[in-house]
Amino acid sequence: MFKFAIDPFSFFIGFVATSIFWWLVARARPMLKEIMGGIKEQREVTQSNKTNTVEENHRRITLRQAQGLHLAAPLFALDEILQEPLLIAPPRVVEPGTPPKFEDVVSQTLPYLPGWPEIAAVYQAQTLTLPQALSGNTNLVIIGQPGIGKTVALAHLASLAANRSEKLEDLKNAVPFLFHVANLKLPITNPRDALNPIIEAASEHAPFLDQSRLPAFIQNTFKNGDALLLLDGFDEIPPESQQVFTEYLKTLMQNYPKTRIVTTGAPEYLDGLIGLGFTPLTLMAWSARDSEKFLNHWGELWSRTVAMEAWAQTGPKQVDPFLLNAWLSADNVNLSPFELTLKAWGAYAGDSLGPHVHESIATHIRRIAPANTPLAALETLAMQVIINIQPVFDPRVARAWVKSFEVTEEKPENETTDEMAEETANEPKTKPKKGKKVEKVTTPSSGLLGKMVSSGLLAAYPNNKMRFAHPVFTGYLAGRALINYNVEEDLLNQPDWSGKYLAMRYFAAHGDASKLLQALLGFSRLPMHRPLFAAARWLRDAPRNAPWRGKLFAALATILQTEGLPLNLRGQAMAAIVVSNDPNAMTLFRQFTATMAFELVHLAALGSGAMRDPKALHTLEQAVNAPSQAVRHAACMALVSIGTNEALETVAHTLLNGDENVRRAAAESLANDPGEGHAMLREGITISDILLRRAVAYGLGRVHEAWAVEALQKIQIEDDQWVVRNAATEVLDSKTSAGSRAPQKLKEPSNSPWLIEFAGKQGMGISPGSPVNDILLLALKSEDSDTRLAALPYLKFSPNEGVIIQLYDAMYKDDIELREAAYNVLWELGTSGVKLPHPSQYGYG
Repeated sequence: MFKFAIDPFSFFIGFVATSIFWWLVARARPMLKEIMGGIKEQREVTQSNKTNTVEENHRRITLRQAQGLHLAAPLFALDEILQEPLLIAPPRVVEPGTPPKFEDVVSQTLPYLPGWPEIAAVYQAQTLTLPQALSGNTNLVIIGQPGIGKTVALAHLASLAANRSEKLEDLKNAVPFLFHVANLKLPITNPRDALNPIIEAASEHAPFLDQSRLPAFIQNTFKNGDALLLLDGFDEIPPESQQVFTEYLKTLMQNYPKTRIVTTGAPEYLDGLIGLGFTPLTLMAWSARDSEKFLNHWGELWSRTVAMEAWAQTGPKQVDPFLLNAWLSADNVNLSPFELTLKAWGAYAGDSLGPHVHESIATHIRRIAPANTPLAALETLAMQVIINIQPVFDPRVARAWVKSFEVTEEKPENETTDEMAEETANEPKTKPKKGKKVEKVTTPSSGLLGKMVSSGLLAAYPNNKMRFAHPVFTGYLAGRALINYNVEEDLLNQPDWSGKYLAMRYFAAHGDASKLLQALLGFSRLPMHRPLFAAARWLRDAPRNAPWRGKLFAALATILQTEGLPLNLRGQAMAAIVVSNDPNAMTLFRQFTATMAFELVHLAALGSGAMRDPKALHTLEQAVNAPSQAVRHAACMALVSIGTNEALETVAHTLLNGDENVRRAAAESLANDPGEGHAMLREGITISDILLRRAVAYGLGRVHEAWAVEALQKIQIEDDQWVVRNAATEVLDSKTSAGSRAPQKLKEPSNSPWLIEFAGKQGMGISPGSPVNDILLLALKSEDSDTRLAALPYLKFSPNEGVIIQLYDAMYKDDIELREAAYNVLWELGTSGVKLPHPSQYGYG
């Protein structure tokens, strides 16, 4: 056997060395952890920096794109010329068991007219900013007529999000994705690929180095709920295409439920969006004061920038902006922002073809059309777009539409100008060719389209897509072309879409639309009368001697006079008559104001005020003392809108001597007059009459200026009467909670306290996911008013025949508030594509 001797000294040295080693290891472990953690953190920072770089580039590109998405983009950036878009606050949603929310007299008196925001603009109805509207938790569809500014609204929202604006509050870090429907390649074949169209569209403008990292960035953004999808152009496409997009949005929302979406829509057609939970909000029209502010701003910008450019310096001498704006303001009643912009541009540039709004449109088309392009080529292209129902068209097909215009003789540059100037007159030079039909061309050929894209008249998109730069250009050009053909039947047989009705509108302005109107009146029926109100949009621009005008006015007057119909329906007839700008409309309203039918007087008074009819003073003075509270309120609002000294004196007398309710109406109405009206409210604060000061407090609540807030704060603290102090407190609270009118998602029935309580009283229960229609229909028949009103919003998500019958029943009740709320639900159902039978089918109307 071998024996090993252990050297004590060596053992001691080894033991010490080992101990020291493990001691060092133990001491170094935290340092090693820190080093490894640093490496990991550096890796994460590097990855984050890559993502941040992609995000920052995307935000910058989106901001640049948004700043150019407006009509005057060649002259100014959007933020330079922007008038902040506002949305009409929707009717309040009632929830039983909660205190009623503050509502001013104007909101109580005006019918809710989402299709006719011109009336809300006159009377300054309550509004929401875009950030306030988004402060709710629902997706939005911004609705309005073409040219009212829906694209600008989306571009403004994209700019705020791209800049991480504090105005967006909880959404300030949201990442905006701004696209036109033409940008997205749809439909998708696999629901798991829902983000592919967005990734492809975003990649079009992304820097080369970001291309590989963009898909992961977009997927993470949507997965984390940080995406704000802004989809323009939904209002421009026909129902078949809308269905493709609503199916896509449904898939996207299922895969990424935290995504916030805002899109655009026409008031008449929102195919499928309501069923997906979108809330329609109407874009507010511009009031006379808004138009004046815009023109002044335009003049300042033009003088500071455009007028300083070389071409402007060598051209004709610039006219004083004050004189130009005085001329422009003389005839801009009920013009859309689109139309007013073109009118201002033509006046300042000195190239306008005439004072009529159609001449302003013709001027701009000439301005952006390729040089030496015949007007007939533009009209033919637009006509084929409408006839073929292809607002987004394939240029390979469209080349054949304009093939005959590709090779033309050289002609002076001003020939198109002269041609358009001559043909813009009310009576077309070329008479309609009877029996001539429009042929639908479907084969390709050549290159005029490329020139139109370069000039800005057309917009080009990937995947062989093109469209006119604005749907109004399409409608205007198509309407002018179609008067030369017997196309009434073709148009009428098309599904309802905005291009069809725009073409009809401009057709009616240049040709005889008698056949079209006759057919539309035949289609028009309760509860919506959509064809009638679509035709009513023709009245403003059509010749005063058009043979069909009398028949259309008669149909509108019939609806306006029919007792028992909802005010929100009859109010559309009133609004249509106002927007027509027909001088005979004033006489009609005066006659109606003198009747004893109070709901008719209510609407007629609002109509007289909206038309600012000075001859209506006598009947409105009598209406201030009518037995109906709604009539008294409407008369005060109308008198302030008319704004003459005599009218304002009548309202001031009412403020001093009326009963409590009409004094408040008078004060709130005076808030709409920034001159004498505001002066009266300032003075009213100092008068000893308690009821007067209380009314003035409510009036000040509608003045959106700093001095009014300061006055209310002073009243809240210093007034010696508690009723006055309470009024000031109520108004100030409503100002700080202005966003409370933002639409919210309905609570699930199984999580709705009032519905659970109601079901319990009926001996019923509500399980998550189970149908609750029977309970809701019982609630609709409840004796409690709030319970009836609260049931209505839920019923729009299950529009079967039984529900529609009960909605009709509610619409024909004597309960005015229930009647109007039921009609609003029916309106939403109708716009979303639900076929609503005539009420007479169920014994109503």
